[in-house]
Amino acid sequence: MSIELKVPEVGESITEVQIGDWLKQVGDRVAQDEPVVTIETDKVTVELPAPVSGVISEIRAAKGAVASVGDVIGLMTEGAGASAGAPAPRPAVAAGPPAPAATAPAKRTAPPAAPPQPSSPANEPPPKSSVSASAIPPEGYARVMPSARRVLAERGLDAAEVTATGPGGRVLKEDALRAEARPAAPAREPRPAPSPPPGARVEEVVPMSPMRKRIAERLVESQQTAALLTTFNEIDMTAVMALRKQHQPLFQERYGIKLGMMSFFVKAAIEGLKLVPQVNAEIRGTDIVYRNYYDIGVAVGGGRGLVVPVLRSAERLGFAEIELAIQDFGARARDNKLRLDELSGGTFTITNGGIYGNLLSTPIINPPQSAILGMHAIQERPVARDGQVVIRPMMYVAVTYDHRIIDGREAVTFLKRIKECVETPERILLEV
Repeated sequence: MSIELKVPEVGESITEVQIGDWLKQVGDRVAQDEPVVTIETDKVTVELPAPVSGVISEIRAAKGAVASVGDVIGLMTEGAGASAGAPAPRPAVAAGPPAPAATAPAKRTAPPAAPPQPSSPANEPPPKSSVSASAIPPEGYARVMPSARRVLAERGLDAAEVTATGPGGRVLKEDALRAEARPAAPAREPRPAPSPPPGARVEEVVPMSPMRKRIAERLVESQQTAALLTTFNEIDMTAVMALRKQHQPLFQERYGIKLGMMSFFVKAAIEGLKLVPQVNAEIRGTDIVYRNYYDIGVAVGGGRGLVVPVLRSAERLGFAEIELAIQDFGARARDNKLRLDELSGGTFTITNGGIYGNLLSTPIINPPQSAILGMHAIQERPVARDGQVVIRPMMYVAVTYDHRIIDGREAVTFLKRIKECVETPERILLEV
């Protein structure tokens, strides 16, 4: 029985997705709920699990193809004992080598009653159980399974020396291991990948990912719809660094994570938002929406671009909870495992370009938010203190704000409040 693999609902506002990597290929056996293919949206990358146990029988949408929610992108043959001798993928998918079949194809006890139909892969007779090496294409790689290719490369063997037993003349890992065990097999160096001639001017054209497209759209939208202005200040990080150094061992022992800088800035930003509510508000049509909660977005570099997961009700979180949440966001962003609900909403955003060594920048707000705080690298600089020049660890900070709702006075007051809370961290605890 053929089972359709359909693009699932991935968000109420998302109608189109881009097909990512196929984790399974035609002929592969998969268990129920095992990931089959990755699907990229403008916010996250999700994995489509197998609805049943069976065999991948057809791939209809190649990597990079655009599909709508509900589209059929592949077929499965239900049943753990289904034949792995499925038809070859469509030409659009044939650019990537198919993955190895788990076992040799099962043999039928009787021929099919009617000629097989091209649209019914399950009715096709299985290929021969053994195919000679001469059936392998000239370069020997088009039908070599990735696991077998690794074995051949490690042992210095050539695919032409291997007797293929996989469906469709594919060289399986077992075939490569058997060939390696033969003493008469000569060792050869693996073929190096072709490289452009010296001095060649090479261009590579790749499609823009949905996430990259969305980032571009949002940034342009921010520039075109808001009256953006940026104000700057600098913060003496001496007190925070001393506090971290003093309590780091106990903090790490108790909570299993280091006390970082971001939690101080999240706490300080909340104090600033309480003092200047316009910064936590947004324009909605001809209205201004003020909020009494603080959902702080923290920009992190993901596997496919910048994402902004949100700390919900951050005013209720302690330092350890903030640090643990940010660490979790960062790890899952690199693996493209963030959920859509974690990337939506947010009343204010903090971005830290300092981790890349950035000394000064003007961040762009994340619509429909009205402001964003930019942190930067900490740099020792000479500053005047009590009539003397001393060396202190200093950080430039910037707030970009929407001048339609926030005036310069409010923006400066907000940033000054952050400066006060970071330079004297006890004010965060005392809320003074």
